Amino acid sequence: MGRLFRCVLILILVFGLVGPVAVVAIYRFVPPPMTWLMVERMFEGHGFDRRWVPLRRISPQLVRSVIGAEDARFCEHHGFDFNAMQKAMAHNEERPGKIRGGSTISQQTAKNVFLWPHRDYVRKGLEAWFTVLIETIWGKPRIMEVYLNSIEWGPGVYGAEAAAQANFHEAAAQLSPAQAARLAAIIPKPLAWKAARPGPYIQKRQGHITAAAGTIRRDGLADCVLR
Repeated sequence: MGRLFRCVLILILVFGLVGPVAVVAIYRFVPPPMTWLMVERMFEGHGFDRRWVPLRRISPQLVRSVIGAEDARFCEHHGFDFNAMQKAMAHNEERPGKIRGGSTISQQTAKNVFLWPHRDYVRKGLEAWFTVLIETIWGKPRIMEVYLNSIEWGPGVYGAEAAAQANFHEAAAQLSPAQAARLAAIIPKPLAWKAARPGPYIQKRQGHITAAAGTIRRDGLADCVLR
């Protein structure tokens, strides 16, 4: 029993601690390969278009728009926004038909890059662990760079460069404030909502995000990324 316990402990250390730390350290410098979601979408017939670009070749307008839309306190928290979590829980109790998430950009990045897309308690636990790791090892600029190069922005479209080209025939570096706000607006439902042909709801979201991006710029809430 003692030998079995040591073997189990070693396996836990290797796969639960050493393995994730090593992978996160590698991805600090190397672009992460295809994610679980990308593979799943390919089997669904959505294709694959992803063009990795460094953060300096992504418009600051998109960075501010995404922070304004998804995680206004991105530069202030250390991976978890507990106030946002509490608000999301209260909202979901009052309106269970319209679930609101409280995940930060760091948590979304951890989930997108390292884990499977479907919700369960195991994934949430691993998501928290990977969030701590990327906050510690990567830092905010790298988290934003990986996030903007990995998230889904349409059927088979991943990352800012592919999204900018597919929707506006522009490089990610050349996105206007309106274009950036539209891309940020469709992040919650990239298979259903269209940035190139926005309906009334997306146009309304675009207006809110444009205003939020202005606040982000005025108050320096993206300075941890846009140095």
